[in-house]
Amino acid sequence: METVPGGTRHRPRIRLTPGEGTVVGLDVGHRHISVALADSSGEPLGLCRSVLPAGTSAPRALEIAERLLGQILADQRRGLSAVQRVGMGLPAPVGRPGGRMHSRAILPGWAGLDPAEQAAETFGAPVSVDNDANLAALAEHRWGAGRGAETMAYVKLSDGVGSGLIIDGRLFRGPGGTAGELGHTTIEDHGTVCRCGNRGCLETVASARAILELLEPRLGPGISIAQVVSAASDGDHACLRVLHDTGHHAGRALANLCNLFNPEAIIVGGELAQAGDLLLAPMHEAIRRHAVPPATDQLTVRLSRLRERAGVLGAVALALDEQLRSTGKSFTG
Repeated sequence: METVPGGTRHRPRIRLTPGEGTVVGLDVGHRHISVALADSSGEPLGLCRSVLPAGTSAPRALEIAERLLGQILADQRRGLSAVQRVGMGLPAPVGRPGGRMHSRAILPGWAGLDPAEQAAETFGAPVSVDNDANLAALAEHRWGAGRGAETMAYVKLSDGVGSGLIIDGRLFRGPGGTAGELGHTTIEDHGTVCRCGNRGCLETVASARAILELLEPRLGPGISIAQVVSAASDGDHACLRVLHDTGHHAGRALANLCNLFNPEAIIVGGELAQAGDLLLAPMHEAIRRHAVPPATDQLTVRLSRLRERAGVLGAVALALDEQLRSTGKSFTG
């Protein structure tokens, strides 16, 4: 098993049959929203990102997305009528078929809604919706750190914990759309109650939210993961310990994932990826210790190459794929 810290950045390009019009990628997080515009050959034209207040309702989030898209379109001297399709990622399970949001605990502002229908009313174009980790996996597999891997997992360690699975070169969602819910696998039977309702989920011990709750008494309220990483890099024992424990917990869960489907690569993204080797080293050790050797002999563990753009670029990819599918064409890049 090999751990790779990141790799050089390059501008992602999607090589598809050129055409008229544009597509939009929309990544809605718990605390951010990103909007990207690309032409139908896949060339990125613009990207905007904004802070999203906690608990933002679906209509308000879409209102902010519409404003951000308006800024990009104005810069490109294009109108909303040029948008052919929208891809959207949300940080919660997206039910299939139908795409409805069922969990009031994980993303309450969208619970019970049909996100595609809501967004289509805002943008005036067909909308396809998926889980944000799935879309990040799609982007990393196509243009990022997972390029060339036939079987891989993307793991998002952020406000929540999720993963997207690529099997035989294709995104695997499962019949109900919930494949890859790594964050809600049980780590401690009698642990903290998770927002999903279960106890001791990985998300309760390996998310940005869990880290900040542990360290606020030491570092003060309103701290960020960037501050935690900076303090750990300067030798702060508590921050080093918490990041080490986080990597260990995530690594144990990933060892089980390796035993189950034997990926070639695990790509680590999300807000916690900025911790780099402070997170990867204990994660690597836990995978080595808890996975059976044949499941990791050919495994590489890498940081996301697309970083915070992975989700929104995956949403662009989803929109492009659906647009081509509607015309009977397919991805060729």
